[in-house]
Amino acid sequence: MASKIFVNLPVKDLQRSITFFTQLGFSFNPRFTDDKAACMVIADGSIYSMLITEEFFRTFTKKDLSDAKKNTEVLIAIDAESRKDVDDMIKKALVAGGVTYMEPQDHGWMYGHSFADLDGHQWEVLYMDENGLPQ
Repeated sequence: MASKIFVNLPVKDLQRSITFFTQLGFSFNPRFTDDKAACMVIADGSIYSMLITEEFFRTFTKKDLSDAKKNTEVLIAIDAESRKDVDDMIKKALVAGGVTYMEPQDHGWMYGHSFADLDGHQWEVLYMDENGLPQ
């Protein structure tokens, strides 16, 4: 089984994206960051997002790139440790220039909210209390 995941996302302005995600509290691995791509650490040691300039991203695929502001390419869901952490992440995203694309969802045992980053990629932030999961 795989032990790491790298979600590769094309971005228009790499430095602007780095600044955006830094404001949300993410860090970057400098060993895998240069002027074409940045390795954003989502969960240290296991989950990363490679933010890749569109020009460089095109060298990895023969398909056209999706315009994430017009089409949904993927929903990226990350967990949070509390409902407050969910709301805090969304607030940080909005201050940094992101937008919400759905209203918060409260299912009792699971709470989530979402934002779109500067390139339109959709991020869902979820808190789950598995002890409260309906039987």
